[in-house]
Amino acid sequence: MTLASIIVPAFNVQATMRQTLEALLAQTYAHFEVIIVDDGSTDTTPQIAAEFANDPRVRVIRQNNRGLAGARNSGIAAAKGSFIGFCDADDIWLPHKLARHVAHLQANPKVGISYAGSAFIDNQGVLTGQAQRPRLKGIGASHIFKRNPIGNGSAPVIRRAVLDEIAYQPRIETQRPWYFDETFRQSEDIECWLRIALTTHWDFEGLPGLLTQYRINTTGLSAATDRQLAAWDRMVAKLTPLNPSFFAVNTKPARAYQLRYLSRRAVSALDASRARSLSLAWLAESRAPLIEEPGKSLVTLAASAALTTCGGDALRRLMKLAQTISPKATAL
Repeated sequence: MTLASIIVPAFNVQATMRQTLEALLAQTYAHFEVIIVDDGSTDTTPQIAAEFANDPRVRVIRQNNRGLAGARNSGIAAAKGSFIGFCDADDIWLPHKLARHVAHLQANPKVGISYAGSAFIDNQGVLTGQAQRPRLKGIGASHIFKRNPIGNGSAPVIRRAVLDEIAYQPRIETQRPWYFDETFRQSEDIECWLRIALTTHWDFEGLPGLLTQYRINTTGLSAATDRQLAAWDRMVAKLTPLNPSFFAVNTKPARAYQLRYLSRRAVSALDASRARSLSLAWLAESRAPLIEEPGKSLVTLAASAALTTCGGDALRRLMKLAQTISPKATAL
């Protein structure tokens, strides 16, 4: 049977990592290893990792802090599996997730990246009722650039051959190749997915269902929007030389989608001024989100307006009503 590797980047995650690892070790697919990459933790994360290392399926790598991309790179370099999945140490895989992705990849030799939707959980691990329900088929580079159907770093399972194809050795690195760009502390996922789409022949394809529980940390949501936008813009500047004509056509609508996403984060943080400025910014950048996804776009604009004019209580009532009318309406 094909061996799969699950890489768990871990930095100061003592509150959530045990639940993450228990879920991974409960996978119904039997032939897998879990590689915990302790990325310079200063809490009890190393002790928790050591407890799980008693399981022969678990290995632990310890390193000085290199960020999420650096932890994933170390895990990939150590992985023995033909298929590689990632699960952040505050997220949860449903028991049949790995089995479904392995079967999907084995049955579809042209698919290099298999993913599925994710249900959102809050800081306490309670389902919020929101979810990422991505497009599953017919995925091109423009879809990845604009809407990132993979959704989050705990959603995909990827062929090792895909990662080997995009590996590179930067001059500053002496230990192992880079697959994710370690100079990014945000937007490292979309940078990698888009680089795969632009430079390889592998297909992206999703599976129906919500196979990951993705934790939404509301702390600092609004403050992070500036940093995330700056990282996204730097990602575009880095990748544009790979295909200038692609970026000439797609950057403005993709940036509008990114600004719309950040406006929703500001709404979630109840930051009215930031939500309003980001809403105006994405409308000025491109009307593509409004034309292509009118429902989600109008809900975003309505939420921003309600927050600006009436405050957080009115917004919560609006979002509750939208959830009642259409459960998908409030999905990010």
